Amino acid sequence: MRIVLLGAPGAGKGTQAKKLVDKYKIPQISTGDLLRAAVAAGTALGKEAKACMDRGELVSDSIVLGMVEERLKQEDCKNGFILDGFPRNTSQAEALDRMLANLNMPLTCALSVDVPFEDLMKRLTGRRTCKACGQMYNVYFNPSQKGNSCDKCGGELFQRDDDKEETIKKRLDVYNAQTAPLFDYYGKKGILKSVSGTGSIDEIFDNVCKVLGLK
Repeated sequence: MRIVLLGAPGAGKGTQAKKLVDKYKIPQISTGDLLRAAVAAGTALGKEAKACMDRGELVSDSIVLGMVEERLKQEDCKNGFILDGFPRNTSQAEALDRMLANLNMPLTCALSVDVPFEDLMKRLTGRRTCKACGQMYNVYFNPSQKGNSCDKCGGELFQRDDDKEETIKKRLDVYNAQTAPLFDYYGKKGILKSVSGTGSIDEIFDNVCKVLGLK
């Protein structure tokens, strides 16, 4: 099971990845986590990445791919892995495929978690966070019983800037422009599968397992 997870911000793919990790004992590989760990550890690639970030530049694809390759060579990836957050565009996907071919670890599936646009907007713009304790709510799906105050501590609830409608629409536009073409790429390779991201977490996970042939 060697999977690339696809899905818009708010689709819940990270939640499903964690459930796959718990049940099937294969690692979830997040390029964000890899970058932070490499920079903190001061590895050769971490130093290159930090230099890019210090200059205000994006970390190059070659550095990210190098980090992914190092991670995939570790023992726990022998039976499979879940790539989350990478690739983000077709050029990265092509480079990833070349690297995986060299490692004799080709992808078995690109899994798309699909959620309607209206639901994504509600999930993301509806989020509210307690200023005091950090507890999170959603005004549409999981509202506080105290209105604008936290049920746990009574603290004030607020909407983060990156959860506001204008910001969310920009994030989704970027996703659609850069990442959505991956559906065509993996579809042509015959490994694209999709699952509905609406319903309870456990219902979605059951469908994920069925689509992956694990049940």
